[in-house]
Amino acid sequence: MAISSTETAPPAGSPGPGGFLLNLAIALVIMVAGIVFAVLCAVAVFAALNTVLPDIKLVQAVLVMVLGVAACFGYFWGSNRLLDVIYPPRGSRVAENINAANGIRPWLFLGPAVVILGIYLVYPVINSIVLSFFGPSGESWVGGANYAWLAKDAAFRESMRNNILWLIVVPAAATFFGLIAAALTDRIGWGNVAKSLIFMPMAISFVGASVIWKFIYDYRAEGSDQIGILNAIVTFFGAEPQAWITIPFWNNFFLMVILIWIQTGFAMVILSAALRGIPEETIEAAIIDGASPFQIFYKIKVPQIWGTIAVVWTTITILVLKVFDIVLAMTNGQWGSQVLANYMFDWMFRGLDFGRASTIALVIMAMVTPIMVWNIREARKDMK
Repeated sequence: MAISSTETAPPAGSPGPGGFLLNLAIALVIMVAGIVFAVLCAVAVFAALNTVLPDIKLVQAVLVMVLGVAACFGYFWGSNRLLDVIYPPRGSRVAENINAANGIRPWLFLGPAVVILGIYLVYPVINSIVLSFFGPSGESWVGGANYAWLAKDAAFRESMRNNILWLIVVPAAATFFGLIAAALTDRIGWGNVAKSLIFMPMAISFVGASVIWKFIYDYRAEGSDQIGILNAIVTFFGAEPQAWITIPFWNNFFLMVILIWIQTGFAMVILSAALRGIPEETIEAAIIDGASPFQIFYKIKVPQIWGTIAVVWTTITILVLKVFDIVLAMTNGQWGSQVLANYMFDWMFRGLDFGRASTIALVIMAMVTPIMVWNIREARKDMK
């Protein structure tokens, strides 16, 4: 049976392999030309203004930020203009030119981001994999010796044990408290004020939050005035003060409280938006059927926002796997509180062993990647 030409011809506007490569090559040329043009213009303007502006670092920093944003706009404007010059939307070939330009323009917008992500994300992963097979200096090949060391290292096992403990406690507690806060603040008149107060720790860096909680856990010798809030309360009731963050095993929970305090606000904001998106009809039907407020919350609201709860949970889980600042600022991994990220930091910047540090980094990446992929898929489902 003969096949008609309409069945074998490709759809209009869909280039073949040759057309795709041509579009990609033209996009690269335009992208490079646009970036060079924008950077040269920004540097020229900076040099000209720097001759008349006072030699003040703050002024120069503000100028760099303004010119950086202007250079981005200049890149997109210039690259689009150059694309219109190559494929003008006029003349006898207007349809072909518009189709070709539409095939190239997305690459002009995505190109710089892809290049930057490749440099700062893909390259470090590949480099870490390579370094994990080399010695401390990254020059001598050791094969799988770093992985064999990792399997036998007691400090690594301690870090894994503590990370698993953090994974069990922090995401569950932060999500739970965030959900409770979201449900309660939506039922009171001053709920927005309460949300602001709960969300406020999110504006504090992990190191700043650690300093705050270091004062709460501060310990002075018995008989001295206790400036730590927790020990002041303990001594007020007649008990002995404790050096809380030096107590093995339990000090992990004292450190977890800091991250729970920070992340509860994040969970509350996301889950509050999800609760407000629940159809009122389902709640009204439950009230008519005689359901109590707790039953409405537990059996009607929570099942309808379970996807959002899972995304919040996994997002905090990813953060927990990379926890570093709190442990470094509070204990530096001492007294049995070591975690993977801090252990990697110790080997990289204190032990100066790039091979072992890269091996630990790959363990963290292997733990984060599946959760991150699942999280992205769930987020996409919620967007559909």
